[in-house]
Amino acid sequence: MQNSAIKSAVITLLLSLFAAASVFAAPDKGTVALLAKVQKAVGANKELSKGTMTLTIKSLLPMATNAVFIKTTKAQNAKKVPLDTIKDIDQKWIKAESELPIQKEVRENECAKEVIKQVKAVERIVEAFVMDDQGAVVCENNLTSDYWQGDEEKWTNSYNGGKGGLDVSKVKFDKSANKNLQQISIPVIDKGGKVIGAITFGVDVTGL
Repeated sequence: MQNSAIKSAVITLLLSLFAAASVFAAPDKGTVALLAKVQKAVGANKELSKGTMTLTIKSLLPMATNAVFIKTTKAQNAKKVPLDTIKDIDQKWIKAESELPIQKEVRENECAKEVIKQVKAVERIVEAFVMDDQGAVVCENNLTSDYWQGDEEKWTNSYNGGKGGLDVSKVKFDKSANKNLQQISIPVIDKGGKVIGAITFGVDVTGL
């Protein structure tokens, strides 16, 4: 009975959050089940403070079904870029001494504009980047150090082989931002409840 009540409360909360903004796709049963799974993982994660847990549930989880993130991630997945090509881009990205066209693209496309909008809307978010089903960057507000995230826990744990999950880093002090930052990664879920990618948020946890 207790688990049923908790699940019901989570579903009610999630539906109210999605209803509050039309940019978020209305979740179906499969999506709600996935989000409830991630929400449970948030509640059990020992790296998160209570304040950061609340922020994650109220402000970050709804972005898992952001319509713009879904659209652009699906479009990138549909290209079926070979992993070797992605890794080649990654090496050029890492070694680049001047801006590459791909770097400009991921910071100025439709998805990037939506990321920037959400970063501005949620004061605690310092950075955010969306990844596809192979871990390649779809969009971001700040340039990441590399293009392919597929070998990192932020992607492997949140994409989780298409099953969806959560990844939370330890809090680190960022000198450039002069803030204590923590990376929180969740899946990107389409309208049919399919995990199609992931998104990582760099959150300012100072005071939380």
